[in-house]
Amino acid sequence: MGHLANGKWLDEWYDTKSTGGKFARTQAQFRNWVTMDGSPGPTGSGGFIPESGRYHLYISHACPWANRTAIFRTLKGLEPHIGISVVDAYMGAEGWTFGQEAGSKPDSLLGKTRAYEIYLEANPTYTGRVTVPILWDTQLHTIVSNESADIIRMFNSAFNGLEGVTADTNFYPAELADEINAVNDPIYNDINNGVYKAGFATSTAAYEEAVTALFERLDWVEEKLSRQPYLVGDRLTEADWRLFTTLIRFDPVYVGHFKCNIRRIADYKNIYAYMKKLYQHPGVAKTINFDHIKRHYYTSHKTINPTGIVPLGPDLSDLER
Repeated sequence: MGHLANGKWLDEWYDTKSTGGKFARTQAQFRNWVTMDGSPGPTGSGGFIPESGRYHLYISHACPWANRTAIFRTLKGLEPHIGISVVDAYMGAEGWTFGQEAGSKPDSLLGKTRAYEIYLEANPTYTGRVTVPILWDTQLHTIVSNESADIIRMFNSAFNGLEGVTADTNFYPAELADEINAVNDPIYNDINNGVYKAGFATSTAAYEEAVTALFERLDWVEEKLSRQPYLVGDRLTEADWRLFTTLIRFDPVYVGHFKCNIRRIADYKNIYAYMKKLYQHPGVAKTINFDHIKRHYYTSHKTINPTGIVPLGPDLSDLER
């Protein structure tokens, strides 16, 4: 879990001493947007036009943030237009790496063996964390974005003019944007990022603060789903997919590895049924790799699980039924 400092790779864990034991996530630094006419998006610079074969997506099957982009790539019919590479499950001293293990897919585009080399290709003096997803532009030879929330919105609408893309599938309709954003914010803070704030905490106070907020928010989601099928009424939106990638990892990883064990998702009647429904949505299950998910967390985080033993459970066969 390292980072780059002025282009130099450093194998260093998160610094929680300066934050009283709290995990503080850094912000993504590549925030350009692909837009239909190539004009600048909400952040970054312009020049990124939606063209088939121009862009390449780098992901980890283990990472919930990257999983969002893989789901949108599939559901929007972008697989023929946007290539993909998948890092190995294990993250060691060199960070995310590309190998030959089952479920991985080497970097056929740039031929890199380490994800940080892709960052250096875009900026030789880059300073910051090396994260996935990474959306690469083969024409301008740079990273468009490494922010999953931005990438899924690009995938949702910017490529609608390409052949075979499901333009009528819109997960971020303008009329629901305010409601979606209002749900996204607390779910990101308390659940998506909340599991990491609990799992990477290095003080009891920081852990208890995060895990309490996490389960209060899950209780809030459970109550909401008792009244409606999705987070924003009766329509499947971006908000649901953003939450789903955390939910699907919760019982296999976060309950045990991150000590988020007050309740399991299986203990929430409405959330579990909702998660199962989303998992069974056409095309979604193939983007979920439980082997990579479990092996990454339990073997890569030596400060949390120094033995590297990967638990056999839980039994997830019910998701298929």
